[in-house]
Amino acid sequence: MKLAVTAREGRMDAPLDPRFGRAPYFMVVDTATGAFSAVDNSINLNAAQGAGIQSGKRVVDLGAAGVVTGHVGPKAFSTLRAGGVEVYTGACGTVAEAVEQFKAGKLTKLEAADVESHWS
Repeated sequence: MKLAVTAREGRMDAPLDPRFGRAPYFMVVDTATGAFSAVDNSINLNAAQGAGIQSGKRVVDLGAAGVVTGHVGPKAFSTLRAGGVEVYTGACGTVAEAVEQFKAGKLTKLEAADVESHWS
C-alpha cells in the first residue's frame, strides 16, 4: 500500500507532524517494499487559506491509498475521501515508527474529521 505520512523533515527518522495540511513534508512509503520518497509540502505550509484542501489534492495526485497524520480538518478529510484515500491517526514518534504502527494495525481509521477548520 502506498502511504503518505506527515513529517517535519524529509527523512524516515523525522518526527511525525500532527498537522495534515501544514506539514512541511509528506513521506510517501510503499508498505510492501519499504521504498520511500520525500515530498516537499512547503507551498501549503505557509498558505493563508486552503492548506488542507491543497494538501489533500497533492496526496491524491501522489497516488496514496492512505494518510497517517495527527489530525485532519473537515475540508481536507472530504478531499482525501473523495480521492479514495483513507485517513489514519494515533501514530507517534518518527515516520518509520508510524509506518510500523500502521502495519501492526495500531492506528485508528477516521470516519470523519477529528478537528474543526483552521485548527493549528
